[in-house]
Amino acid sequence: MRLEHLLIFGAVMAATWFAATYFWPRMLLSVFKRAILAKGFGEGPIPVNTLYTQSLALFADTLQVPAGGSKLASAGVNRDTLLTLAWLDLSKGPLVLHVPDMAGRYYSVQFTNPATNTNFAYVGKRTTGTGAGNFLITGPGWSGTVPDGMGHIASPRRSVLLVGRVLVLDGADLATAHRLSTQMSLAPGRQRPAGA
Repeated sequence: MRLEHLLIFGAVMAATWFAATYFWPRMLLSVFKRAILAKGFGEGPIPVNTLYTQSLALFADTLQVPAGGSKLASAGVNRDTLLTLAWLDLSKGPLVLHVPDMAGRYYSVQFTNPATNTNFAYVGKRTTGTGAGNFLITGPGWSGTVPDGMGHIASPRRSVLLVGRVLVLDGADLATAHRLSTQMSLAPGRQRPAGA
């Protein structure tokens, strides 16, 4: 093999590696977005800017996805936390996330930039504590005042994947964890969310 062939082969491999590294997270989140918005977890599509909490039945058996549900969004999930998902569109303005008092229970809400598949903010036991709280989620270029007593999450993009998790201690605790998960809510930034 000649040196020119090795150089061409090396350049092609480097370009392929760069393209795969750059585009893989975007492709993966695009598929995940389609699964959430088009199929949901078997109870129909999940509208944009709407929190959806995993059903008790799906948590009990993640391998038996209801007809029409997306296996991508359910199979292989954690076995000790209930999932809450939302795809946020901040182009029409900020949103307010309300989390209830978790009374010391572990929970987390991660905010992911779908363009880079990187997390840019967290709300939860380790970062904000377990008391009830409201968090203003704003997109790029937002200018305004964050209301007193409200946390602020500045998103680098208008599109955000929100993934929440609430710890389930055991089978007897499942109903309590599910109730807490469903008390999380989203509302437009100019309104108070339910439960706030």
